[in-house]
Amino acid sequence: MLRKTLLATLCTSALITSMPLLAAQTQQMPSEQGTLKVTQVTRGLVHPWALAFLPDQQGMLVTERAGDLRVVSADGKRSAPLSGVPQVWAKGQGGLLDVVLSPQFKVDRMVYLSYAEGGGEDGKAGTAVGRGRLSADMMALKDFRVIFRQEPKLSTSNHFGSRLVFDRDGYLFITLGENNVRETAQDLDKLQGKVVRIHPDGQVPKDNPFVGQAGVRPEIWSYGQRNPQGAALNPWSGELWENEHGPRGGDEINLIERGANYGWPTATHGIDYSGLPIPEARGTTAEGTVGPLHVWEQSPAISGMAFYDADRFKAWQHNLFIGALATRELIRLQLEGDKVVHEERLLGELKARIRDVRQGPDGYLYVLTDEDDGALYKVGL
Repeated sequence: MLRKTLLATLCTSALITSMPLLAAQTQQMPSEQGTLKVTQVTRGLVHPWALAFLPDQQGMLVTERAGDLRVVSADGKRSAPLSGVPQVWAKGQGGLLDVVLSPQFKVDRMVYLSYAEGGGEDGKAGTAVGRGRLSADMMALKDFRVIFRQEPKLSTSNHFGSRLVFDRDGYLFITLGENNVRETAQDLDKLQGKVVRIHPDGQVPKDNPFVGQAGVRPEIWSYGQRNPQGAALNPWSGELWENEHGPRGGDEINLIERGANYGWPTATHGIDYSGLPIPEARGTTAEGTVGPLHVWEQSPAISGMAFYDADRFKAWQHNLFIGALATRELIRLQLEGDKVVHEERLLGELKARIRDVRQGPDGYLYVLTDEDDGALYKVGL
């Protein structure tokens, strides 16, 4: 009898996990282009951090910061956590972070994950990236292998950065926070506060800007970053754009150039959380550094970002969307070339920290809310 009761309980639990907790709910919200239709796809996600769309309408992979990776179907069904996911260092801002598919996913089924990894001196952590093959039943990552580790590990719980972007040539870019150790962003023998560029298997491209220089990490593509939690490839130019948290003020968007120095902490629009100036800062600009494309003097606490280039909603074409954690909004930026010409704040009615935003294959926007009871929303006009 006890065995039958246990089996019944397990079957019921599995059924609940595979079903959406609530039927799809659509809200209407205002915007300058017209009324937004905001549909809750699912909720009950625990601090979700990123999503990646699977091909052929198989749903999407969603990471939860505590360490779970799930498949969410278009109608909101959530799988049990996939096996084969690496153990993560889930403290503070650390945990399981970004997820992207291989550009050749239909052939190799490779899934790339970034996450906080422990093992540093005095219990500190850093960002790691690895890849594994998604099983045919989408219940496991097979043969997961680490391809990159941030060295040294200096974080006590903050500033892991951690967005992953493949460019058109198949190179993998990784954004790395400075682990809240400011001066390391300028140290070229360390991987804090950098954007790095590697091959999909972790090898360093021979044409990286600092290859062959003594005392310099060859993975580095750019440096002087603080905590870049958003990155995306511009679909019209092919260039890598990145956004990062300033300290108290000074959130910024950067166009990432080969070998460039983006200034942190010698150049910043922000101040220390104490209200005092950043000790290392020389002002908002510094010689030898590249200035941002766009700055928020008051920090929205920006995170995931997505360019909109679909045909479904013409009014959003050539717009950039960025999640905001502190102000709990989705930021819409209208672009002319590389210039931001207009800004609008959306989805404030959700009153939720927006962690990630992606353009779906159906032309809708999908946003994740970073909450204990996190949700996935589909947004359209």
